[in-house]
Amino acid sequence: MRAVVLGIGNTILTDEAAGVRAVELLEQSYQVPENVLVIDGGTSGMEMIEDLSDLDFLIVIDVVKTGAAPGTVVTIAGDEIPVFFRRKLSPHQIALPDVLASLELLDSMPKEIMVLGVEPVSLELGMEMTATVAEKVPQLVDMAVAELQQRGYGLRALAQKVA
Repeated sequence: MRAVVLGIGNTILTDEAAGVRAVELLEQSYQVPENVLVIDGGTSGMEMIEDLSDLDFLIVIDVVKTGAAPGTVVTIAGDEIPVFFRRKLSPHQIALPDVLASLELLDSMPKEIMVLGVEPVSLELGMEMTATVAEKVPQLVDMAVAELQQRGYGLRALAQKVA
């Protein structure tokens, strides 16, 4: 069983950094088994194909624009995934759908994909996330860990979990 937790986002666009900050917190807070790869995908694209090929489980953590109230945490999975990737929900989302389309052509799609996201307050130029979104980052990490543990991936909290 192989899984990837992919945090994507642009750290110079305020709340757009949420996915990247979530994977940083995950790595600081948990001992991750060898069969789980945690990737700071930033604004990466096709260079992720090898890491995302033939996975059992892919979790993408990102900001998403769904029309919900700012700070709303959402889970997108199952039949919602193709619909999610047809609509552009985040500024850098051009790359990930292209990567997934390529994986599908190569018959290497992850068996299961889940997007854990938070509705942004701001995507303006800036190095600091808004307080509303920043306070949701630990919740996104907890959700990712719970999903992985439900599927048998053995993550263990480190002695001093970073808040």
